[in-house]
Amino acid sequence: MTSYLRQKWQSFQIGTSESEDVQEEALNSENTEEIERSKIGIMRAVVQAQDPSAKDIDDLMIRRFLRARDLDVEKASAMLLKYLKWRKEFVPNGFISPAEIPNDLAHNKLFMQGYDKSGRPIVVVFAAKHKPTNVEEFKRYVTFSLDKICARMPSGQEKFTAIADLQGWGYANSDIRGYLASLSILQDCYPERLGKLFIIHVPYIFMTAWKMVYPFIDKNTKKKIIFVEDKKLQSTLLQDIDESQLPETFGGKTKLVPIQEC
Repeated sequence: MTSYLRQKWQSFQIGTSESEDVQEEALNSENTEEIERSKIGIMRAVVQAQDPSAKDIDDLMIRRFLRARDLDVEKASAMLLKYLKWRKEFVPNGFISPAEIPNDLAHNKLFMQGYDKSGRPIVVVFAAKHKPTNVEEFKRYVTFSLDKICARMPSGQEKFTAIADLQGWGYANSDIRGYLASLSILQDCYPERLGKLFIIHVPYIFMTAWKMVYPFIDKNTKKKIIFVEDKKLQSTLLQDIDESQLPETFGGKTKLVPIQEC
């Protein structure tokens, strides 16, 4: 075989392989969607049999709980039923009022504005502004904030991107009980809502608190956490967020808005 024909043959093989890979990927995607649709129906029946209020839940919420438990219907159903019970008890009015979380709101530590390149709302947390408060109030604050974030998601979007700025964080800001409580609410009650978490300006002393929290982070959440080096901060954020949507404090053009004003 001449070198020309050999090159043509190799080119054909590469092109065919790529085409087959694309077809296989599309087929796998279709199969996954079909499996999810089937399991959503099964899970809805299981959950509604134990809690009739589940009839008001849309398929997207059921799918998020399914995905959080790797499409295990039994585990996802138990998780969803636990969430419904928690919601009725913890948020009996259907929402958390600002009057219920005055101390945490006064810290002015959580902001929201703009969208990343995937259309996800951007949330910014300034950890050094947090001071430990009553754990129950902090849990209400976390729930209030997550409800606000979810309400701001555009149609077709289910996740948000978060930036946790730890500049100035010290032991006075350390709140292990609060961190674990907020992690539990995020993972157990708002599964598959976090798209990506950038942790920036990380002081060395923070790693002591991180080692205590890390074992409680589930494997799906761990994949979404990115520690960013200071020297690569802007370039890393700009990979996911356009400059026009990046907060001014990080070199962008967007003004941050306190979560309670969103």
